Amino acid sequence: MQTVETLNEGLKRAYTLTIAAKDIEARVDAELARVAPQVRMPGFRPGKVPANIVRKMHGPALLQDALNTSIQEGIQTLLAEKQLRPAIQPSVQLADGYEPGKDAELTVELEVLPQVPAPAIEGLKLEKLTVPADDAVIDEQLQKFADQTKKWEDAEEGYAAKMGDLVTVDFVGKTMDGVAFEGGTGTDMAIELGSGRLIPGFEDATVGVKAGEERQIKVTFPEDYQAKELAGQDATFDLTVKSVKVAGEATVDEDLAKNLGLESLEQLRGLVRGQIESELGNLTRTHMKRKLLDQLAAGHDFEVPPSMVEAEFQQIWAQLEHEATHEPDPKAAMEEMEKERDDYRKIAERRVRLGLLLSEIGQANGVEVTQQEMNRLIAQAAQQYRGEDQQRFIQYIQQEPMAAAQLRAPLYEDKVVDFLFDKAEVTERETTREELEAAIESEDGFATGTHHHDHDNHKPKQKKAAAKKKADEPAAEGDEGDEVKPAKKAAPKKKVAAAPAEDEATDEAAAPAKKAAPKKKAAAADAEGEAEAPAKPKKAAAKKAPKTEG
Repeated sequence: MQTVETLNEGLKRAYTLTIAAKDIEARVDAELARVAPQVRMPGFRPGKVPANIVRKMHGPALLQDALNTSIQEGIQTLLAEKQLRPAIQPSVQLADGYEPGKDAELTVELEVLPQVPAPAIEGLKLEKLTVPADDAVIDEQLQKFADQTKKWEDAEEGYAAKMGDLVTVDFVGKTMDGVAFEGGTGTDMAIELGSGRLIPGFEDATVGVKAGEERQIKVTFPEDYQAKELAGQDATFDLTVKSVKVAGEATVDEDLAKNLGLESLEQLRGLVRGQIESELGNLTRTHMKRKLLDQLAAGHDFEVPPSMVEAEFQQIWAQLEHEATHEPDPKAAMEEMEKERDDYRKIAERRVRLGLLLSEIGQANGVEVTQQEMNRLIAQAAQQYRGEDQQRFIQYIQQEPMAAAQLRAPLYEDKVVDFLFDKAEVTERETTREELEAAIESEDGFATGTHHHDHDNHKPKQKKAAAKKKADEPAAEGDEGDEVKPAKKAAPKKKVAAAPAEDEATDEAAAPAKKAAPKKKAAAADAEGEAEAPAKPKKAAAKKAPKTEG
């Protein structure tokens, strides 16, 4: 095989490979000799079919296989001889006009991984902010569970509903000229007064109603209400009050634990404490990891493969586009994204650089993901599939080095980060959850240090920026909020008041559900998530060559 380098610019390489026709033909002959004894054909004894007939029957397929094998071996030889570490799978193109019996000329283009300078990991200093899960926090969470499982009792006759009560109504919504609007009728809608689930003014106007009463209330739909024909419009609702219920005392006791499917209050308290401790630990780790990666990023700057940056950026952008479709105004969300396209590309570049750096640190210091750990990862990932698909997924991971590397990367990164935590000088300081969350939230700029918004003068962007997480923050860490959930056992009894807006009526325009506040941009969280350290790429297999005629 002849090799000619045609490009060596930065991290880009290109080569022309020429595979001799005689080498390809030798492979065909060898394969022909192997399969000929297995060919069965009427008129011939088993294994006695003449070679020329076998060649005529199977020659094109044998030639295709021989060509593909020659190309793949040629690529592997090229990578080994030139000591190339491809960033992504090389692009391989068979020259136009190839015919059987001629030399095969290939164009191979690739980007290589950079030579990462020796990582500077000495002298790292980190502050570990810890939050104790004290009894007051546990008691507060237990009270939330009790409030969520409160029992409702019919109010006394003539009782006027107050905030905090549960009112069930039939309703008919009408425009100000008395015409009922589409979707404006519902029955048996349960409203927990004061929950804020409905449009402003609706619950306030319902205060004071009594069971059996009929009342008309007036409301104004918000300007940004999802039903455009009602947005900003005044309307009336004719209510027929079916019942008024008051909440029984919400107590933290053994019955609460049993209603949640647990054996005792002690077990529930222990479970809540464990989950809160885990959640607070995740927040602590998130903060420490950000600070660690900030120090690494500040101390290392080297060229990264454009193809890897582009792939990372496309993944980020796809997530952002998906998230934008769930915003109240998708078009405006997309326009806002476009303004920050360059910033997101910087995020992608930083993530790639940090990934390569962490990989280099791990390899230099013997950090490994064991086969046992890898088997556990594969088994966990396979659980998302059913039946035979599970086995197919496992086989795919075992046969595709790049897919296995992607599955392995997050765990490998965590192990490298833990190694660096052990190397660093860590000072510990006890703080509050509010302070820890504020410290994380205050770092909403881009880790490259080039993203500077004037939040005081750009109010619309302030909200978005606050939702962003740094390029290196694990998306799953610290996102669970205040509520923790008991382990899944028996499902708690259905709470009528807990989901009035999920009632059939509230899905309609007239069951005037309050417009949900835009969610934190999950895409931004993901996009600026872990700086996944890619495993050292194994040699990439060449793409199959185009089929030949013959």
